[in-house]
Amino acid sequence: MSSNNQPQGYLRNPLKRARGLGSAKDGTHHFIIQRITAVALVFLSIYVVFLLLSLVGSDYASVRASVAAPFNAVLLIAFLIASFWHAKLGMQVVIEDYVHTPWLAVTSQLAVIFICVLAALASVFAVIRIALGG
Repeated sequence: MSSNNQPQGYLRNPLKRARGLGSAKDGTHHFIIQRITAVALVFLSIYVVFLLLSLVGSDYASVRASVAAPFNAVLLIAFLIASFWHAKLGMQVVIEDYVHTPWLAVTSQLAVIFICVLAALASVFAVIRIALGG
């Protein structure tokens, strides 16, 4: 404390006090992408729920034909990509906030990326295979 009862460094400008407290370069992009995927998922989820409800009681062939329709296949793929991307971003934030051991944080981040990409590729491949009649 200085002689006038002000904390040391009180007269520093805010930028000087903020230096060294972390990067502010990537957070905004992450925040915006997470919000975009969330908004996309609102509409795509409504579509998927209505699609699934319309297929209740249908036989295998009609469900497969419905998924194979180009409009449905494209929207299902968009839903899958947005879902896994949003999940990856959300898990990244959770790991950054709650995992404090550096090696465990890096390992967890890599595992989340690997699992989300693998699951997204498998899901999209399944829809494409159905859409192309494979």
